[in-house]
Amino acid sequence: MSILSPSGGAFKSISTLLGKGIHRAARISARNPIEMMVAMLILASFSYFALLNLAKTSDIFTGTSTRLHPTFAYRAGDAVTFTHLTDKELKAIPSDAVVKVQLNQIVIEDPSATRSKRSEGLVKPDVLEAVYQFQDVVEHQVLVPDGPKTTKQYSFDSDLCYKPNNQCFRQTPLDLWNNDLAAIHADQDIAATVAAHLNTAAHQFQMTDDQTKIQAFILSYAFNASTTIRQELAKQWAFKVATLPPGALISHTSMDDQQQNTFVWLFIVARNVVYRISDLISEAEKIDIVVILLGYLMMIATFVSLYVNMRAMGSKYTLATAVIASGFFSFMLALLTVHYLGVDVYPVVLAEAIPFLVVTIGFERPFKLTKRVLQSSEQTSISKQNVHEIVIRAVDEVAIPVARECSMEIFVLALGAKSGIDGLREFCLLSAILLAYDYLIMFTWYTAVLALKLELRRIKEMNSTTDTSKTVTTQSGENPVQIRRSVLKALKPESKSARGKKGGENVDDPIMGRVKLLVIVGFLVMHFFELCTTLTPSTTTVGVNITDPSVAKVLSTLYERHQQSSSLPLLVEVFSPLQFHVVDQGYSVLPAILEKPLNYMFNSYADYIQDPVISKWLTSALVFSLFLNTYLFNVAKQPKQLVEHQSKEKRTLVSENVSPFVELSDKQKISVTNVVPTTKPEGSPVPASPALHLESHHRHRRSSVAHSKVIRPLEECAVILKSPEQGPDALNDEEILQLCQAGKIAPYALEKVLQDFERAVKVRRSLISRASMTKTLETSALPVQHYDYSKVMGACCENVIGYMPIPVGVAGPMIIDGESIHIPMATTEGCLVASAARGCKAINAGGGAITVLTADGMTRGPCVEFPNITSAAACKRWIEESGAETVMAAFNSTSRFARLRKLKVTLAGKLVFIRFSTTTGDAMGMNMISKGCEKALAAISEKFPEMQIISLSGNYCTDKKAAAINWIEGRGKSVVAEAVIPGDIVEKTLKTTVAALVELNISKNLIGSAMAGSMGGFNAHAANILTAIYIATGQDPAQNVESSNCITLMKAVNQGRDLHISCTMPSIEVGTIGGGTILPPQQSMLDMLGVRGPHPTEPGKNAQRLARVIVAAVMAGELSLCAALAAGHLVQAHMAHNRVAATPAPTPAVTPSTQNNFECLLKK
Repeated sequence: MSILSPSGGAFKSISTLLGKGIHRAARISARNPIEMMVAMLILASFSYFALLNLAKTSDIFTGTSTRLHPTFAYRAGDAVTFTHLTDKELKAIPSDAVVKVQLNQIVIEDPSATRSKRSEGLVKPDVLEAVYQFQDVVEHQVLVPDGPKTTKQYSFDSDLCYKPNNQCFRQTPLDLWNNDLAAIHADQDIAATVAAHLNTAAHQFQMTDDQTKIQAFILSYAFNASTTIRQELAKQWAFKVATLPPGALISHTSMDDQQQNTFVWLFIVARNVVYRISDLISEAEKIDIVVILLGYLMMIATFVSLYVNMRAMGSKYTLATAVIASGFFSFMLALLTVHYLGVDVYPVVLAEAIPFLVVTIGFERPFKLTKRVLQSSEQTSISKQNVHEIVIRAVDEVAIPVARECSMEIFVLALGAKSGIDGLREFCLLSAILLAYDYLIMFTWYTAVLALKLELRRIKEMNSTTDTSKTVTTQSGENPVQIRRSVLKALKPESKSARGKKGGENVDDPIMGRVKLLVIVGFLVMHFFELCTTLTPSTTTVGVNITDPSVAKVLSTLYERHQQSSSLPLLVEVFSPLQFHVVDQGYSVLPAILEKPLNYMFNSYADYIQDPVISKWLTSALVFSLFLNTYLFNVAKQPKQLVEHQSKEKRTLVSENVSPFVELSDKQKISVTNVVPTTKPEGSPVPASPALHLESHHRHRRSSVAHSKVIRPLEECAVILKSPEQGPDALNDEEILQLCQAGKIAPYALEKVLQDFERAVKVRRSLISRASMTKTLETSALPVQHYDYSKVMGACCENVIGYMPIPVGVAGPMIIDGESIHIPMATTEGCLVASAARGCKAINAGGGAITVLTADGMTRGPCVEFPNITSAAACKRWIEESGAETVMAAFNSTSRFARLRKLKVTLAGKLVFIRFSTTTGDAMGMNMISKGCEKALAAISEKFPEMQIISLSGNYCTDKKAAAINWIEGRGKSVVAEAVIPGDIVEKTLKTTVAALVELNISKNLIGSAMAGSMGGFNAHAANILTAIYIATGQDPAQNVESSNCITLMKAVNQGRDLHISCTMPSIEVGTIGGGTILPPQQSMLDMLGVRGPHPTEPGKNAQRLARVIVAAVMAGELSLCAALAAGHLVQAHMAHNRVAATPAPTPAVTPSTQNNFECLLKK
């Protein structure tokens, strides 16, 4: 009977409501198994880390000693010793009748003193120097409280210490040398000095058991605790000291120490647990030991039984492991919930409670659900069933009975939680919450696991059925499924006699639930009547022993100093000592050959996961992996054979010209005859053929319907699109177009919906063409196929309708800085590559080009506004003077590569423009520097809260616009290139003279540009060469505006025989990663230049090298064009090599290419 059936009664109404909720949760989990599993794993991971952080404050993580509680010591008048006060006695003392002091001690140990006979202990100059430096840190450099720089902070030596007679009270071993490091180094026999004062300063040292070596130093610090604020500051000081980063001395409670050596940390935890259990066993009664032992044996038997039963049902390890994982998830969530409810579960109680938790919760419920699911799946071939319905049907059958059992157990445990018995109360509360979580996780996480298991089994069966259906038949003519031969008898209902013979059990028998309930009740009764006390924690509180010599002597000295300045009684709160140890390189749990590489691996992982950039990429990779696995799983669910689609209503053919063949695969065709271009009757098969001759990556996933020219109704197409079983692959392109035109699919989202980039481009192309005025795009020559659109989407272009091929030529090779380099140039201007190649030849004849990088700094110039010019000027002064370091630190914190080099600030009224100049590695860097500017502006706004950010880019950069600041200050890479061309090469190769070139350059490039008011344009055609290389290598062509700033200089040298040429370009903006450089064709050009991607050892070197190549190529182009102008060859060359016959037109017209060439020549 389904749990969704209506029934009367209040209890049944609640059951029905609960059943509906479980039904919906199970349906979601069964339909989205991977997503549900990942969501649960993420939730469990957060729970694990939260519990780990809580556990690290437990005493099982802090060496072998138990954590001690503070002890209050009181002494008044002529009393000989201090008296230990109880809480009641402490409350009876008026706060103004005593002087309150806090005593913190620091113990510095030598781990090797007790392990190695060769160890000298702590009496060594290097150890004493480390202790001296440590004292300096804790006394002067540890400041509390934390907060903004404007918050006043206090140190021990100046503010926090207790000062009888105006002198801070502290006692350290270095008092033997008056805390003077020079005296320590001057002491020739440190051991003798310590031995001479050992009687009077014995409380400052701890000796080994054989009294031969000093194994620990004791530092004592007294704090003024007269007010609550001072007490809190002293506690903050102790916490900061305990968590100091590792150095020569390492704190036992330091988190960094735990990360420094993971294996030693785990070893300490395991050792402490063993020691704790040993102590409990030695103190416990025999009946407690027997009960705990029986609990652990029953827990082990429960685990073994789970694996045996699951194996009997056909699952070797996966389902049993999934059940244990779900129980572990429930345990973590329950433990975290109990903590947030304010109930402390002590590690000792937890260690004793775990076996009883396992036995109490058990695995009968998931085992019952598993059996129901597998029984239902084996009734018929699973390939003919709906996996989701199998799982949901099984959930409906077991949900209410299981809920009834859980409710009874939770009710009994709730009564135990109300008992008030320490230990039993925590155990019952934890068990009740754990049961609730276990019930929920079983119908979400574990249901998803079962659904995934059945899906994989269905895929396996379909594959085996496809392979054997033609060869294996039975007498009845049915095709058996191979997997059904392995149906085990464990899935069949057994008779009583069979159970008696096999010793098995029927999990549906309610007696199991009754037995478990009786076990729980019996366990509670044993604790009610104190027949055993396994879960009862110790009520004794262990405090600091004030009679210990290391404490008593300090207290006595403290009281003597106190009496000299006050007659009031002294109340000292003595805290547990802070444990430190000197670095011991020789102590290791694992051999060094194993420990070093493993520690390096874990430390590297910790560094990567904390990195602000890498951590985001790891998270993105995890999300991408989730969707990829979901996609592949959905692909795997599709059967190999194509299912013939039967139409349910009339369909209309688009065209009469239907192909006589339907292509089902690359090697198989099916003939289609009697195709009539009329309305088909209902139920008749629909002919299919390729609609737009698609060749997509997902072709094997589409049915024959997807290739047909049949257009189904819009409503039916919308349903198919949203169906997880069919989706867009079951629609042909005309139907997708219909959905787009109806607004069901946004044109910009075609790639996301279709999951096929090339198909999305073709559909969008048809959509735009049919909506345009000319309707020519769909059949135009703009190419679509054979392009990797996955690199474009979300990075380089949107609303893609194809790609534009541009010819790429090569100039050179050219010798640049001693290396022979071929220069790629993407251009449609004839003679440009040839001209640059001639310049390369001439430069090579003179020994090649030499380049120099003079600056490297991308810029961004935000604009901010202030209420008045006074505030604006104050901000300018602060940034240029004291605030420069603050701004730089904020900026540099946003990236591993962006480093702020220079700040230029200017005012325009109450507007402030700040030009950030920064290196950006091998990236062009606009996004990187924008992120840094946001962080820097945030830091500035903390100093000037009245500042208002007008624009992140205030045109003071300046990007993609002509600006004098780029020409003067530079932007990106600033490069200078030069070459010397012999005079005979000028005459033979360039067909001109040195004097003519020098004169032409002065008249044209310098005087002519000056007359035109040019800004950075003192050249012949630098933009030509630069833009061609930009397009070929994936740079931003729009940045040629400022990148083409260039001044070309020519001068006769060597008594006028040879020509010296140089090009200076101060604002080349290039990068070898990001932007268009991610596209494969552009990457191939960068590969040819040897600058693809980031430089492996010197970030930024690849981008700098690309800039050097560009300037050298510009110089070659300048040389060749100026030579052609000087010789009068320019027009002849263009007319001979760049003239293309015009396309015949209805009326006579000037040839477009010729006209463009003449216009180009006039511009030059």
